[in-house]
Amino acid sequence: MKKNSKRNKIIARIVIVVAILLVAIDIWAGNYLVSFALSRASASGIAVAPTPTVTDDTQNKVNEVWESISELTNEWLGNVNKAVVTIKSGDGLDLVGDIFNTDGNSHKWLIAIHGYTGKREHMYSYARYYAEKGYNILTPDMRSHGESEGKLIGMGWLDKEDVKLWIDYILDIDPQAEIVLHGVSMGGATVMMTSGEDLPDNVKAIIDDCGYTSVWDEFTNEARYLFHISQFPILHTASLISKIRAGYSFQEASAVEQVKKTKVPIFFIHGSEDNFVNTNMVYSLYDACPTQKAIYVVEGAGHGQSLYLNPDLYFEKVFDFIESL
Repeated sequence: MKKNSKRNKIIARIVIVVAILLVAIDIWAGNYLVSFALSRASASGIAVAPTPTVTDDTQNKVNEVWESISELTNEWLGNVNKAVVTIKSGDGLDLVGDIFNTDGNSHKWLIAIHGYTGKREHMYSYARYYAEKGYNILTPDMRSHGESEGKLIGMGWLDKEDVKLWIDYILDIDPQAEIVLHGVSMGGATVMMTSGEDLPDNVKAIIDDCGYTSVWDEFTNEARYLFHISQFPILHTASLISKIRAGYSFQEASAVEQVKKTKVPIFFIHGSEDNFVNTNMVYSLYDACPTQKAIYVVEGAGHGQSLYLNPDLYFEKVFDFIESL
């Protein structure tokens, strides 16, 4: 009996040690994932993106159009009135953006939101098309991006509060402003997350280009692709650690839940070959939207490529939607 009791105690101790080690590994891995994905110092859009599945012909077309649009954008930048502006976020960060005053008599405004690990300059090409339609433009650096302060990326959830402040900034300049929010990738998720907030009637339309349904869904896909791990337990742990470190969990940062509450019309754009923010997400978002809406799935386009396959058609559809409201 004594031998059995001693053996059972040894087994119990081993089980406890193994359990403690597994918990420690889980916490370490969860914290690593948060740092990898959300830390400004280490996050990389290139590192997390899967190998594109678009054809060589499509990629060549995208490259060709990108060069052409970039030249036109640079010419526009050389002639437009631009000012750098700064606001303070609700948690005390300095946020930086560019204001383009293109038409002093116009009350039409665009807020253009860039993607994950991007910066405000990446939205200049989109801004130029709006400028040609008489829009004044604001292109902010999201928190923890570009010249804006911050150590942890908001993935749209924290950024929605910042976008609301940028809206207020525009309304201080122009109380009659009619505002369009246009975001790409994480920027698309940001404007959709913003859509469910209590927004002023001045916000007339939202354009989502390849935004994700939720941070949980996006990180689930990325965890499988990059690390070949499932949701349980590490992603759940990472979500909890994100709540502690960044102020939000992956589950609560949901664009689709915000879209369900929106009162603003939304135009959804996505590439048919997007394997970074999977194309099927756009259909869930479209179905969830209770307001006036439209959808444009660009055949053959990968992530963030919809503009560059047919820019004239892209903006024809965008402005047709806005003008139909």
